[in-house]
Amino acid sequence: MKTIDSIDFNNKKALIRVDFNVPLNDKFEITDDTRIKAALPTVKYILDNGGSVILMSHLGRPKGSDDRFSLKYIVKHLGILLDKDVLFADDCIGDTATKKAAELKPGEVLLLENLRFYPEEKAGDIDFAKKLASLSDVYVNDAFGTAHRAHASTAVIAQFFINKKCFGLLLEKELLGIDKVLNQSKKPVMAIIGGAKVSSKIGIIENLLPRIDNLIIGGGMTFTFVKALGGSIGNSLVEDDYLELAKTILQKANEQNVSVFLAEDSVIADAFSNHANIKTVDTKNIDDGWMGLDIGPKAIASFSKAILESKTILLNGPMGVFEMTSFENGTRKLIDAIVKSTSNGSFSLIGGGDSVAAVNKFGMSKKVSYVSTGGGAMLEALEGKELPGVKAIV
Repeated sequence: MKTIDSIDFNNKKALIRVDFNVPLNDKFEITDDTRIKAALPTVKYILDNGGSVILMSHLGRPKGSDDRFSLKYIVKHLGILLDKDVLFADDCIGDTATKKAAELKPGEVLLLENLRFYPEEKAGDIDFAKKLASLSDVYVNDAFGTAHRAHASTAVIAQFFINKKCFGLLLEKELLGIDKVLNQSKKPVMAIIGGAKVSSKIGIIENLLPRIDNLIIGGGMTFTFVKALGGSIGNSLVEDDYLELAKTILQKANEQNVSVFLAEDSVIADAFSNHANIKTVDTKNIDDGWMGLDIGPKAIASFSKAILESKTILLNGPMGVFEMTSFENGTRKLIDAIVKSTSNGSFSLIGGGDSVAAVNKFGMSKKVSYVSTGGGAMLEALEGKELPGVKAIV
């Protein structure tokens, strides 16, 4: 792995691909700066080692140049976090960007305008990548959230930096975390896969089965498995097209000696609402007109026991509709168990947008081993797919 400590940054300009795709409110204020903070160690390392930094990122999904998606709204907050003035170029290529990059002195930081103002970025255009590359001496990819995209700034650009390209500290942490789960895990290994649909998690489950000892299946996808086994699931979410595949997954798990945990009981409701009537029943016996929206106390107990006995834990997906307080208990209790297991020496990796949101909601992000910043990239890595942004550096 070509890491940041393999490069001499003294008097060098480092072009860093970061992921500053952060949420803004209607006053263009940042409502969650997690991704910005995650990039700071790499920026500070380069500055501390005598280099200057040119930051490039996308923000949102603009169709051409659009002020609502300008990275100028990031500048002030970034400056506060870095405790230094941050320069801004109102374009990412062209005369302004070239001039400001050329004038950059060691210790200074320049933020370029939104890469996606140019369609060439997503198209992976080589000429666009070459123009970006001309701004600097070194290329650093620290944007795990976009590592699964073969965009100009994440994959194509690396070819212009032979022996002068590396991973940033964040991307290095992400890759090491995934590798700990997939290739260097201490047994027993527990994968907790939740979320709404089986269809979105098939690749992950199939890639993980040879590597894990236990598999907890939670969230809406539970009911596809329960129905496949002959249970009555009422109005619960189900993918009827995947019933046979669910059976196949269970069969493969059995063949590979993987213990599969399905919720013995569920908290069900008569409407998809925080204020619906609720009760707890056997997951296999849900009446018509009712739907499962969280795991019940028996499931929490058995799942938690298995988590506490694990040495490596992956959480990818919630156990229920944790956004609603009436159905957050299962997800919260399992995160509590992960935190306790982590404090006992286990390695825990939290990945996927909903899982990260849940850990943050319950204030547990600092109490697990690692929380991934990349949703789609994390999923594809766990599926065993090659990430273009990673391949370009390796």
